[in-house]
Amino acid sequence: MGVIIHNESAQQKALQSEKPSMLFVTLVSIVAALGGILFGFDIAVVSGAVEFLQQRFSLSEFQVGWAVSSLIVGSITGAALSGYMSERIGRKKVLLAAGFLFVVGSICSAIQDTFTGYVIFRMIGGVGIGITSTICPVYNAEIAPAKYRGRLVALNQLAIVTGIFLVYFQNSWIVSLGDEAWGVSTAWRWMFGVGAVPGLIFMLLMLFIPESPRWLIKKNRPYEALPILLKIHGEEAAKQEVLDIKESFKNENDSLKQLFAPGIRVALFIGIMLAIMQHITGINAILYYAPVIFKGMGLGTDASLTQTIWIGLINVLFTIVSVWLIDKAGRKVLLMIGTSLMTLCLVIIGAAFKMGLTTGPLVLIMILIYVASYAISLGPIVWVMISEIFPNRIRGKAVAIASMALWAGDYLVSQAFPPLLSSAGPSNTFWIFGAISLFVVVFIWRKVPETKGRSLEQMENMWLGK
Repeated sequence: MGVIIHNESAQQKALQSEKPSMLFVTLVSIVAALGGILFGFDIAVVSGAVEFLQQRFSLSEFQVGWAVSSLIVGSITGAALSGYMSERIGRKKVLLAAGFLFVVGSICSAIQDTFTGYVIFRMIGGVGIGITSTICPVYNAEIAPAKYRGRLVALNQLAIVTGIFLVYFQNSWIVSLGDEAWGVSTAWRWMFGVGAVPGLIFMLLMLFIPESPRWLIKKNRPYEALPILLKIHGEEAAKQEVLDIKESFKNENDSLKQLFAPGIRVALFIGIMLAIMQHITGINAILYYAPVIFKGMGLGTDASLTQTIWIGLINVLFTIVSVWLIDKAGRKVLLMIGTSLMTLCLVIIGAAFKMGLTTGPLVLIMILIYVASYAISLGPIVWVMISEIFPNRIRGKAVAIASMALWAGDYLVSQAFPPLLSSAGPSNTFWIFGAISLFVVVFIWRKVPETKGRSLEQMENMWLGK
C-alpha cells in the first residue's frame, strides 16, 4: 500500500513538473517591464522641469523644444543600436547596460550648470531609454505563452504610465518645497536626479531573470533554453516549442534582405506605421507640455501640476483596463475604439479653444477622455504588436527599426509642439492632431490584422500566407 501511495505521489509530482508556471512567467515579465518605469520617468519628468529650465538657461522656444526632445535623439540612437547589440550579446546584458546609461544620464543631467551639458547627458540617458523601449517588450514577447502574450507584453506600457504617474506626483511635491527662485535653481535638479533610484533597482532585479530562450536557441544553446521553456510551457509543450523555434530560424542568412521579402515587408511597413502613429496623434504634446497647456488656460503652476496628476491617474487606470482586455477583445478592436474616441476628443478640444471655452471643465474632461482612449489602444497595443508580428530570425532588427520610427515620431511632436502652438494657435494645433488621428483610424481598419492568440511562429506563417 505504501509503495502504491509513493508511486502516486511521484506521478503527481511528475505531472506538476509538466505544467507551465504562470507565476514564473509573470514575475519575469514584471521585472523586464520595469524598464518601462525608466521610460515613463524620463519622458515625463521634463514636463515639470521645462519652465524652470527655460528661466534658468534663458531658452528660446526652439531651445525649449530641444530641452524636451534631446532625450529622444538619444533614444533613437539607442533603438538603432538595440537590435544589433541584443542579437550579438543577448537581451539581458543589453538591458543591464541600458540601466547603467539611464543612471548616468539621470545623475549627470541634474548637476549640469550649462544647457549644453544638460543636453549631452539627457541624450546619454536617452540611449538607455531607447534600448529598454525596444528590448523589454521583445523579451516579454519571447518568453510569454501565446495565450497570455498580449497582457504580459502590455505590462511594459503599464510600467511606462506608472512611471509617468509617479513622476507627476514627484514633480508636484518637489515644487512645493520652495518658491519660484528655488525651483529655477534647484527643484529641476532633484526632478532629474531621483531617476537614478529606479535605474539602480532595475539593474539589480535584471540580475535574477533568465536570458530569452529564443535567443539562446538561436545561438545554438538549446540546453540552456529548455529549462526556461519547461517552466513556461510544461514538458510536452516545451519540447514542441524548441522544435518550432529551431524551424523558424532556418534560412537565417542575409536577414536584412529578409526584412523586405514578400509578406515580411508588409509586416515591417505595418510595424513602422503603428510605431509612428503612437506619437503623431499628439499624446506626448499632452504628456510633456500638460502644465504649459493648463497654465495657458489661466491656471497657476500648482494648479496646473495638480491637473497633470489627473492625467497620470487616468493613464494608469485605463492601461490596466487594456491589459485586462487585450487577450479577450483582441488588438484591432481596442485600437479602433480608442483611436476613434481620440479623434473626437481632439476635434472638441480644438473647438473649445476656438470658442474661448477653456475656463470651464470641458477641455480638462476631453483631455482625460483622450488620454483614457490612448491608454486602452495605441499606448499598450503598439508595443505588443511590434514585438509579436515579426519572425524570430529578424525580430531584433525589425523591432529596432520600428522603435526608431516610434522615437522619430516622438521627436517630431515634442520639438514641433511649442512653435506650432505659438504660431498656429491651440485650436488649429489640436485640429491638426485630430486630422492625423482620423487617418490612423482608417489605416488600422484597412491594414492592421488581428494577432490575438497566435504563436510567434504562427505569425510568420500568416505573413507568408502558409
